Amino acid sequence: MNKTDEKYQAYVQILKEELIPAMGCTEPIALAYAAAKAREVLGEIPDRVWIGASGSIIKNVKSVIVPNTNHLKGIPAAAAAGIVAGEAKKELEVISEVSEAKRNQIAEFLEQTEITVDYIDNGIVFDIIIEVYKGASSAKVRIANYHTNIVRIEKNGEIVLDIPVEGESEEGLTDRSLLDVEAIWDFINTVDIDDIREVLSRQIEYNTAIADEGLRGDYGANIGSVLLSMYGDDVRNRAKARAAAGSDARMNGCELPVIINAGSGNQGMTCSLPVLEYAKELNAGEEKTYRALALSNLIAIHQKTGIGRLSAYCGAVSAGAAAGAGIAYLCGGGYEEVIHTVVNALAIVSGMVCDGAKASCAAKIAASVDAGILGYHMFLQGQQFYAGDGIVTKGVEATIHNIGRLGKDGMKETNAEIIRMMIGEN
Repeated sequence: MNKTDEKYQAYVQILKEELIPAMGCTEPIALAYAAAKAREVLGEIPDRVWIGASGSIIKNVKSVIVPNTNHLKGIPAAAAAGIVAGEAKKELEVISEVSEAKRNQIAEFLEQTEITVDYIDNGIVFDIIIEVYKGASSAKVRIANYHTNIVRIEKNGEIVLDIPVEGESEEGLTDRSLLDVEAIWDFINTVDIDDIREVLSRQIEYNTAIADEGLRGDYGANIGSVLLSMYGDDVRNRAKARAAAGSDARMNGCELPVIINAGSGNQGMTCSLPVLEYAKELNAGEEKTYRALALSNLIAIHQKTGIGRLSAYCGAVSAGAAAGAGIAYLCGGGYEEVIHTVVNALAIVSGMVCDGAKASCAAKIAASVDAGILGYHMFLQGQQFYAGDGIVTKGVEATIHNIGRLGKDGMKETNAEIIRMMIGEN
């Protein structure tokens, strides 16, 4: 693929758009970002807050610890952190620097301030609206479709910003429909490493650091440590354990940032840390490691394009299949090995539900990475799943299309039922 090709430039830009830093689970951080922006527009700390959140936002904020809040959980805590201590200009690192005094003020704000949270359904999966009030003054901020996409700002009823929300299109981002596995394969084999070095080196640095911390510390159910203690330290188990450990830390209050993929830190860690572990084991060298990471990241993004940012379909499945592709490449596999690895992995674990961000995400990550590795080794042994085996159909693109249908359309009612369970509706 030539540097002047449309797809070449698009793929470089997609990596830059998707592989960005975030501190904490991205849905509560998006809430904190919206709240910090609303306070900035208001110009002072409010005395009343109203929050409207779509069901998938509620699902993904309910059970995860908000970093830098002394282990608070939930939507009011995320909003309070953004209002009291957030810097909106930092976007998904909005609460990355919070003093102990500010942490105490967050708790005081929660105790003293009227905060109302309502479920909203405006026909899109990702929707956050925050209104803040101080006396007769007010401000309103809406984020829609992805985590940093502010589409409306109001102050005292006057519109400051208004970007039309046309369904679930992702305004302002490079066209993800340009992605396909064959072109991704061409890209990763021909890309000038300097064009992707900065974004991928940051992913290596950040995600390695939080995996190390997850294994050192005591976070959640400590899935990463359990895997190592029970199953040993061969490369396959290390690949699963390090990805799980990063999630252990991130879901349970660790204050280190991660580099996300498709809006998710868990997915960002899942499609990078196993690849890095295999690269280290195989002494792959810098260039091959970067090409493997580009392959894994882009295949993960490609799958998520059809599914959507948030769904009842666990995003670790997509990222685990993508990690398998990166591992296949590192082990000397060509295009055939890569596509069959992806299809095999998807046949094994597709349908795993997302019931929100929480400690068990780490175990789901381990299972998904295992499926990616198994998918590769199946093909090495002359084994594969064929068209007609469930949702597997002829060709990797057609199978990925089916996965998109399953995650976006087929599991829509599953998502609604999970949300009803989580908010206590019968």
